[in-house]
Amino acid sequence: MKKIEILLETFMFNSRWLLAPFYLGLVLTIALLLIKFAKEFVSLALLLLSGGGTDVIVATLSLIDVALVANLLLIIIFAGYENFVSKIDTGDHEDRPEWMGHVTFTDLKIKVIGSIVAISTIELLKAFLNVEGFTTEQLAWKVGIHLTFVVSGVLFALMDRLGKSK
Repeated sequence: MKKIEILLETFMFNSRWLLAPFYLGLVLTIALLLIKFAKEFVSLALLLLSGGGTDVIVATLSLIDVALVANLLLIIIFAGYENFVSKIDTGDHEDRPEWMGHVTFTDLKIKVIGSIVAISTIELLKAFLNVEGFTTEQLAWKVGIHLTFVVSGVLFALMDRLGKSK
């Protein structure tokens, strides 16, 4: 019976490697975001040459938006892989981020919700800079959704703080 238990536990422990393709897919998603960023950058450059005004700010916010999503993906890839699959051996590489290897699942949740709030803020700012392109109802929905993200973030942080105090 002990042999079956050891075999089962070994199988379950090794099943963590089934997550590796998910993280590889997220790495490839960052490459796709790079293509989107380049496309938006070219559009911004052309807009700037034509004297776009407020559209330049909106396009710049779109670039920031894409960069934030890419950063979020990188945090999820590194932290998720290290928490659930295997430690990433970078040796003593000088560019290894300080936080790498120290982000717990709880830290990851807080970083994700914080990034979502930041992305939502940028989307809301883009909408207000182009307010004539939206109905009052659409703007109300955008504000409501943003506030939902903000409240959720505060509640996540509060739950984390309460959990640590015990």
